[in-house]
Amino acid sequence: MTDATATETRDLFSKFDPLINEREALLATGVRDPYAIVMDQVLSPTRAIIKGKETILLGTYNYMGMTFDPDVVEAGKKALDEFGAGTTGSRVLNGTYQGHKEVEDALKEFYGTSGAMVFSTGYQANLGIISTLAGKGDYVVLDADSHASIYDGCGLGNAEIVRFRHNSVEDLDKRLGRLPADALKLVVLEGVYSMLGDVAPLPEMVAAIRKHPNCMILCDEAHGMGFFGPNGRGAYEEQGVEGEIDFVVGTFSKSVGTVGGFCVSNHPKFEILRLVCRPYVFTASLPPSVVATAATSIRKLMHAGEKRAHLWKNSQRLHKGLSDLGFKLGSETPQSAIIAVILSDQMQAVAMWQTLLELGLYVNMARPPATPAGTFLLRCSLCAEHSDEQVTQIIGMFETAGKATGAIS
Repeated sequence: MTDATATETRDLFSKFDPLINEREALLATGVRDPYAIVMDQVLSPTRAIIKGKETILLGTYNYMGMTFDPDVVEAGKKALDEFGAGTTGSRVLNGTYQGHKEVEDALKEFYGTSGAMVFSTGYQANLGIISTLAGKGDYVVLDADSHASIYDGCGLGNAEIVRFRHNSVEDLDKRLGRLPADALKLVVLEGVYSMLGDVAPLPEMVAAIRKHPNCMILCDEAHGMGFFGPNGRGAYEEQGVEGEIDFVVGTFSKSVGTVGGFCVSNHPKFEILRLVCRPYVFTASLPPSVVATAATSIRKLMHAGEKRAHLWKNSQRLHKGLSDLGFKLGSETPQSAIIAVILSDQMQAVAMWQTLLELGLYVNMARPPATPAGTFLLRCSLCAEHSDEQVTQIIGMFETAGKATGAIS
């Protein structure tokens, strides 16, 4: 007799069946797919039309509101007219235009470094730099909550991965102490962690790292650039450890308001990475219009003190408002432009997310593996362009949705 189980049709998609079944069960309850939102029209950095309804945007990472800055938009239009839609080539072949040099010059001026490399995405920046610096026989020491691009960079380079507990200086020190003294090590930190919005204790971490030989430090400032520090360079500038960080990686898709990634450094051999970094060498370069918008935005961010102050005000107001309502937040105090609202389970998180969307507020819903195990949250990303009135509206919407779903009493 034929075993039915043995004859089941299986293919390379079969491993996704549990997730497919979970998603279908969730949609069968009548909720909208949280990961299939279409913005029919974007009106400003803080407003969009979704399903015919004007909606406040609170989940876009558009921290400094540069996407609609008139100078930035005009620079993109001009480059599109003068250089065309794309480069159709790698940076090491025909893909370096005047604009690519200009955006790298802007980055060097912004960060005060001698070297800068631009990648086509922030993901590729981490993938390329980490995999090129740390190869077989080397160690990458990283926070357990590191971004997927950091983990993938370790995998591509085939380095040994050593994890330490999230933001634990003691565990970082202990893990480094167990490694061979003569081994080469890259320690990867993030200034601001994207899920909970918490900030790394960089001075203490740097001090622990410098106790051990053969260590270099890379700091990912994707969520800190534009917002932290006197010059907006990131959490590492805010915390006074600029002279101790060997490489800073970042992205254009957040505070800069476009797309792309980069790495800056003062290392005297930094330029050789252009010839040996595979995700840089074998990827088409960014379109001229994109690098033009990025360069213009970066130069404007050098003088964005008032915007930074207003963003901090928004963060403090929203954190206090949600905390006073009784929501559980990712941090006891506002640490960044990200405020995470922790929910009890996936169903409550989805219910809150959908209710907020129906009220006219878009936030990000996040779940494992993007979040720590067992954690379901709504991630609020504030913008310097959110008005005082909008923050008041947002708090009111959370109160309505929280009571409707039982998230608060």
